[in-house]
Order: sequence, then C-alpha cells, then structure tokens
Amino acid sequence: MTGNQENHGNHRDKTISRRRALAVTGGTVAAGGLVAAGFQSASADTTDTADTTADATASATASSTGGECMTLMTSVTEGPYYLDGALVRKDITEGKAGVPLTLRLTVVDATDGCTPVSGAAVEIWHCDAWGYYSGYTTANPGGSAPAESEEGDSADDLTYLRGYQVANANGVVKFETIFPGWYTPRTCHIHVKVHTGGEKEDGTYEGGKVNYTGQLFFADDIAEEIFTLDPYARHTGSYTVLADDMVYDGGGAASGLLTLKAVHKKDPSKGYKGSLTLGVDPDAEDTGGGGGGGGTPPSDAPTGAPPSDSVSPSPSASASS
Repeated sequence: MTGNQENHGNHRDKTISRRRALAVTGGTVAAGGLVAAGFQSASADTTDTADTTADATASATASSTGGECMTLMTSVTEGPYYLDGALVRKDITEGKAGVPLTLRLTVVDATDGCTPVSGAAVEIWHCDAWGYYSGYTTANPGGSAPAESEEGDSADDLTYLRGYQVANANGVVKFETIFPGWYTPRTCHIHVKVHTGGEKEDGTYEGGKVNYTGQLFFADDIAEEIFTLDPYARHTGSYTVLADDMVYDGGGAASGLLTLKAVHKKDPSKGYKGSLTLGVDPDAEDTGGGGGGGGTPPSDAPTGAPPSDSVSPSPSASASS
C-alpha cells in the first residue's frame, strides 16, 4: 500500500452498533517471519492450578498444530509511539478507565516444533480509551475527543498502558489492561515485541534482542460494541474497520487477530479475555522498522510529540502507527 493510498479512502464513517461479538478461533498459515495462532483459553482462571493447566494446554495446542509447526509471518511496523524502558509488570492500567482486558499470549519456537520459549520477554503498548499514548499525550487522536488530561486519573503520562512480562515454562505471559480505543487512521490494536536473551534489571528488561515486532487486532463487532460504552463513547468520528486498516492484512489469527471471550456474555462492560499464540524464531533479530503496509499517516493522523522530559523514541519510530 502506498502513502497516497493510505491518505485517501482507507477508513470510512462507521455507525457504532451493538451487534454481538463473534469469537475468532483457529490458526492460519502465512509466509514470512512469525506466525500467530489463536487458541481457546480456559473457561475460568479462578485458581493458580487452573492457570497452569490452561498454560500447558495452550502450549500443547501450539505444538500439535501440524507436524512442522507453522510457517513464519512477516513482522509489521513498530509505529511512532514506542518508548524504551517499559516496566516489567502484569497490570499496566495505572488506573486508566476502560473495559477490562486480560491478555494471554503464548510464545513458541516455530523453528523447533512450536516448543515453548521459556523466559521470552513480551512487551506490549497501546492507546487509552480516547486514543492517547503515554509519552505522546499531546497527539491528536482524530475526530472529537476530550483532552487526555480530562480523564482525571493518576496515571503516569510516560508509562500507562505499557509493560513487559517474562514467559513461564509454558511460554505464557499474562497482562491486565483495558480494551484500547482508536485514533485516525488506525483500527483498534495493541503493539507487541518479543525479546530474548536479556534480563530484568531495575524494574525493566535490558539487553538481548528483539525477535519479533507486531500488532494485535480486534474483531470489528466487538470493538464497535465496546466503543458505545463510557468512556469510549466520548471519542467520536471515523473509526477504521479491519478491512480498511493500513497494517492488518486480513490473515486472521496469523495476522494478529485475537481470540476474544466475553467475561459476561450479556454485559460487555465486564471485560474480555484475549489470547493468541506467537511463533517466533529465537535466533532472528527484528529491527522494528517492519512492513505490513505502514507508510505515512494522512495529515489528520496524530502529530504530537513526546513531552520534553520523556524517554526518547527508538530510531525506527518514524514508521507509521
């Protein structure tokens, strides 16, 4: 996709509806450098034993999907809103308002029969309910949205909705966060990196290398329903559906589409559980420059810069969001 193509017609006005969500399941094969295959998470995470069983089941599911594991998928752009130094923590919300999202990601070695990659560090970051990223809170999310400061929470403007988790013996990491909002011209998404070879130090993760840079996506029906709820509903304008997004390539789970399960079927405000299996090559190194049709955002995309006292973005952060 070219920059000009992205500037025109890549998103459309979308009437937010209350259609019921459909779960996205199964794995899809695509060519390139990483694969993601959705798996069904446990029906309840009420005890440590249940969590351990679900983790082992997830790893077994990934390992048994085809005799040769899965074909690797090309990574996508890191985007312009990356910051170094995210904290190692499970709960990344810092009190940010939004629909709860429990995210379970399983990292497996796609070059070795999808065996779990114990000790892999998974890093995620995403915008808040109104489309703002920590460290870039002056960036205009497009449409009509309250100022980020109007939320009135106590979140740190440099760290909210960013964090690392280190994979357990089953290759599993878990995050507690909120359902992301949206900003022009992108669909709802979460950024992700998989690191190996480093270690936890001073509350963050240092050293090693990045094996994969990608993005996680949400089914349109679910996103549209969430965006009718408070505080999301206070951000109005043109929401980009998956088919019109400049990064998502339509490959389902193999392209980062999460498997989602409502905590309470009749009340989406209670939250969702999201899951995906990420198959990486632990020997590979990814720069984060990525493809996936990133290109240059149109003129009405977020244009703000990080505050002067923030951590500087990585050199590859000039790519599209």
